[in-house]
Amino acid sequence: MFIRELSVRDFRSWEHADLELSPGRTVLLGANGNGKTNLIEAVGYLSTLGSHRVAADAPLIRMGATQARIGASVVNTGRELRVDVELRAGSANRAQINRSPVRRSREILGILQTVLFAPEDLALVRGDPGERRRFLDELCTARLPRLAGVRADYDKVLRQRSALLKTAGRQSRSRADLSTLDVWDGHLAEHAAVLLAERLRLVHDLYPHVSQSYRSIAPESRPAAITYRSGYLPPELLDPARAAEPGDVPLLHEIMLRELAAARSRELDRGVCLVGPHRDDLELLLGSAPAKGFASHGESWSYALALRLASFELLRAEGSEPVLLLDDVFAELDRRRRTALAEVAAGAEQVLITAAVAEDVPPELAAEPLRVHTTGEADRRTSQLGTEPAPQAEDIHS
Repeated sequence: MFIRELSVRDFRSWEHADLELSPGRTVLLGANGNGKTNLIEAVGYLSTLGSHRVAADAPLIRMGATQARIGASVVNTGRELRVDVELRAGSANRAQINRSPVRRSREILGILQTVLFAPEDLALVRGDPGERRRFLDELCTARLPRLAGVRADYDKVLRQRSALLKTAGRQSRSRADLSTLDVWDGHLAEHAAVLLAERLRLVHDLYPHVSQSYRSIAPESRPAAITYRSGYLPPELLDPARAAEPGDVPLLHEIMLRELAAARSRELDRGVCLVGPHRDDLELLLGSAPAKGFASHGESWSYALALRLASFELLRAEGSEPVLLLDDVFAELDRRRRTALAEVAAGAEQVLITAAVAEDVPPELAAEPLRVHTTGEADRRTSQLGTEPAPQAEDIHS
């Protein structure tokens, strides 16, 4: 899989850009703040319908514009598809496949698969559980694009059920309220069971890749392992060595209904939903200790890198060839970690790399760079592709 052409309009710092790309390595070179990462972010958005830097879409629209557009021509096993997304301030986004509108933006998911490694990935190890849940769900959706609809339905039901819990908790808890809550319990359990089954299947399949990737990056460190952590699922379902079974979804549905019923009194008292995949976590272990709070800075970087490399290897093992996005990461890594990442990147069909200076890119990944610079002043600066001289190392943070 590779991107043949990428176009952006009014996206972040870019008024417009059109890039002709090809398989192999592409290096975007320029000083910090000039807009390199914005292009990587645009590619990632087409793959996941989300940004790795912000939770909302509004910051992605260039200041003064009312909408932004991202488009790409994606070639996969000889077949080319054009995918476009229009981000609209104050209204729903729109998407197209081969210039034809689709009903929901999420219908484009699966056309472009990417694996992104960025400095923000340190939060996978040191951040809150929401970072790791997002990692799981995006990778699950890359493997099974229809899961995007399940996630959207689960989030919608969760919001409505939570609103009812707050109302019923403040009032007299009428029979009608409790009856309505029974209905929402059923909807929540239905969607949660599918999401949980895919998460557990992913942890089982990802487990050996994480262990191997971490061992190749930090052979002197304690062994790495991952497990799914949940306060309501039985231990036998959480064992990462356990393969997914056909009966998992009905079983998980039954467990969810039982646990929701058991937690109802506490939920009404607190006005929040206490049971479900929105409260779970992916536990990262080094030896027998959790990586969060116990891993050194170097071990945390190694773990974050191992998670991304494991994701890449898992998708490849399943027949995909995702585009690898490396956003200003080589400057953050020591020689061993740079080498491990470069070895994987060298075998990828297409790699997009950003760097402040050419020296940050390992020699085996070097390519004629596309230089990125800005014009204009203050908050009206606009990113451009051109032939501006590359910055010197001492000028990076000036």
